[in-house]
Amino acid sequence: MIPQSFILDLLNRIDIVDAIDRYIPLKKAGANFTACCPFHNEKTPSFTVSQSKQFYHCFGCGVHGNAIGFLMEYGGLSFTDAVSQLAEYAGMQMPAPVTVSMNLPDSSGSPESSEEFVQNQTNISTQDLNQTLQIAAQFYKSQLKLSQKAIDYLKKRGLSGKTAARFGIGYAPPGWQGLSAAFPDYKSEQTRSILQQVGLVVVDADKQYDRFRDRIIFPIVNLKGRIIGFGGRVIEQGEPKYLNSPETALFGKGRELYHLFSARRAIREVDRVIVVEGYMDVIALSQYSIDYAVATLGTAITSFQIQRLMRQTDNIIFCFDGDNAGRKAAWRALENSLEFLSDNKYLSFLFLPEGEDPDSYVSRNGKELFEQQLMRATPLSEFMFKELCLGINLQTSEGRAKLIHQTKPLLQQIKAPALVSLLLKKLEELSGVNQNQMAGLMQLKPALKRANIQQDHVARQLITPYRRIIMMLLCKPGYLEKLDRELLVECDETKQEQGALKALVDLLDKNLHLIENPLTHSILTYFNDIPYKTLLENIESEMLEWDDMIDLEAEFMGAQQLLRQAQRNKRMTELHSKSLAQLTDEEKQELQKLTSF
Repeated sequence: MIPQSFILDLLNRIDIVDAIDRYIPLKKAGANFTACCPFHNEKTPSFTVSQSKQFYHCFGCGVHGNAIGFLMEYGGLSFTDAVSQLAEYAGMQMPAPVTVSMNLPDSSGSPESSEEFVQNQTNISTQDLNQTLQIAAQFYKSQLKLSQKAIDYLKKRGLSGKTAARFGIGYAPPGWQGLSAAFPDYKSEQTRSILQQVGLVVVDADKQYDRFRDRIIFPIVNLKGRIIGFGGRVIEQGEPKYLNSPETALFGKGRELYHLFSARRAIREVDRVIVVEGYMDVIALSQYSIDYAVATLGTAITSFQIQRLMRQTDNIIFCFDGDNAGRKAAWRALENSLEFLSDNKYLSFLFLPEGEDPDSYVSRNGKELFEQQLMRATPLSEFMFKELCLGINLQTSEGRAKLIHQTKPLLQQIKAPALVSLLLKKLEELSGVNQNQMAGLMQLKPALKRANIQQDHVARQLITPYRRIIMMLLCKPGYLEKLDRELLVECDETKQEQGALKALVDLLDKNLHLIENPLTHSILTYFNDIPYKTLLENIESEMLEWDDMIDLEAEFMGAQQLLRQAQRNKRMTELHSKSLAQLTDEEKQELQKLTSF
């Protein structure tokens, strides 16, 4: 692991504007720099880089990070490779890696120094989990070289050794405790706990055994290039055919997509992504230079995964088998996509001939014919109405009424105004009900108006006192000394902004050395795994739109005053809700005091 001190020193020496401008041209825009976002397609620049705070943010797709994060996202690099490239650019010598103990930190103890606290809070436990998965991946790869059965299986499936190496494919031996060869202290309490937390072993009563046995192993990598889990496929007969790591602190099946980390550049180049159902489909397509495919992880594609893909491209092609199971999976994908559609997004569905999957089809027919199939994919609107009309007799009034009834909840989710209008027109053709009447029957608010309402709602959220205080602390952590701590007593941590404020204050309290001197970059640079990080990044991005003349201290004190007033009003309402006879003497005095302000 790279020492935290080196990473922070590197970020202090690097100017993020110079680092990013080497890859995409930035233009000066007031105090910041802008460009068309390299992570999604756009014509109007929404990608903004702050030189004063050394972070970037895209107001279009929401990506946010520092110079290291940019190289990882843009270049598809691992964390270590990104740091190495920046260090070379800055003329710094990479340090020798730090060996991290496999023992988890004692949560009851307190670190001897603030720097140790930062490392313990943000890296140690996560590093232990990551390091364990990395060791396991190397073990599985070494075992593949020793198993002729596994090698023969991959050759039979048409995989070259180069492809297997590129995807990090391995093999889990058939023994119940094969991983003991990689972890000498396999049965110790600490190692057992870590192995169990990352899903590599199953602990049942006093028994401990490997989850993956006699299976081809596929490492699953997150968008930071780190292994977070594995998929395993049986070689011969057996159930289940595919076995994935369980849900862990690092791995969520509904949040990750197989091969997305490595496929991002290819996706951006061709401006489309193919979503398939299996690891082998992705690997076979990649072997035929179709490197813009990703796979779900044993579950139906989720809304979160669809949003993640929409940040990469405007064109998503779902490629499923043509059987009933494939069509059900496609319909689920359609349902989970509707609320995120916009008029510049194009989603389509490709159903291969019966008995074919992407792996078999591309192996038999080659890249050109497969990509011709992609061009014939069924648009979302066409697929939706085709499925809705199945089993309905549109020659009858009852059948047409049923079609309208089934279409209504789907159209109500769509916020894209042009698409809604076109879908209503198509429904008019099928049902015979004119579009004006249809809009009334559907109880559709104009999509554009609804979008504006949502934007207004977001705008109102931006000015809450909690959000304003967070913003000022992110900008000037030294304002912590001016914070009225009594305002935090009533923070409801189930509410995002209040919980984020409490977490940020706790973090700063425990790391006072970070706020004693003016920071040259964002305070969030110091912390990787903090609660509410996405919300804090979004709030930090709002600084990019500030007027240079803003009085930060006045804003900070004013936000606290608003919060005091809001809490005072809330308490007065609570007391007024009681009758005078129900009030205690203390409550009467409190009410009199509150009223006197």
